Amino acid sequence: MGTLPKRQRVGAYAVILRDDRILLSRLAPVVTAEELWTLPGGGLDHGEDPRDAVIREIHEETGLRAEVGETARVYSAHVPSAWRDGRRIDAHALRIVYDGWVPVDAPEPRVVEVDGSTAEAAWLSVRDVLDGTVPVAPMVLEALRDHRPFRKQRVAAYALVLHEDEVLLTRISPRGHHAGWWTLPGGGVDHGESPREALEREMEEECGVPCTIGALLDVHDVHFSGTAPSGRHEDFHAVHLVFEATVPEDAEPRVVELDGTTDAVAWAPIDALGGEDWPVLDVVRAALDARAARRRGAR
Repeated sequence: MGTLPKRQRVGAYAVILRDDRILLSRLAPVVTAEELWTLPGGGLDHGEDPRDAVIREIHEETGLRAEVGETARVYSAHVPSAWRDGRRIDAHALRIVYDGWVPVDAPEPRVVEVDGSTAEAAWLSVRDVLDGTVPVAPMVLEALRDHRPFRKQRVAAYALVLHEDEVLLTRISPRGHHAGWWTLPGGGVDHGESPREALEREMEEECGVPCTIGALLDVHDVHFSGTAPSGRHEDFHAVHLVFEATVPEDAEPRVVELDGTTDAVAWAPIDALGGEDWPVLDVVRAALDARAARRRGAR
């Protein structure tokens, strides 16, 4: 038997996670007669940047507009005797694998490319992939083994605003993590922005009211992994600077910023917090407890 013709192929792919699911593409029957799922992506065209290639391939295979990170991992697979395009070859595949993400409000995936190598695209359970319930190409398991969520630390400023027996709260929209839960008004501190300036800006955007910021009340933090508003899978560490604040007596809070992570603002009865109508994040309780402790210490 003579030496088989050598073929080397470079492809770009993405690991796209959303909570406990992963976006995968099922290979078409022209590629394999068996059910087999793989990462969305494909071969680079001559002269094409790998990042451009993976974004193009994700759209062709899933119909979704994706973004990918700045770094990637490279996997090599050498199959000395592989069947390709009606003949046997010595195949060598180089796979450049990025971390990717799609918007949280993206539509359901669908194959756009006609008569290509993808028959179906879907969000599938990571657990089913890992335990073999979903048959996948080896590259999927390699990439999941090496995947680490993007690490992000965010400093934010929040206001504890009280009026008699009520506290001013904002509700997290479907675009944010913990959608439907209530939290203190406030948000991220932009680069170069002071926390107090950030809080004044956020109060205007989220509540439509000016505020007078008082003393720093508490420094609270939370650490979890999940899907960010951008759609990216993140290892998220939030540091919350909580200030006491007041708003004008005649203020009528209303959400000003549209399509953000806040969809409602309201005065909530403090004794009802944590109930069915007022599920609240830990920072709310922490702020109220810190205020109570400060008042006890001042006596």
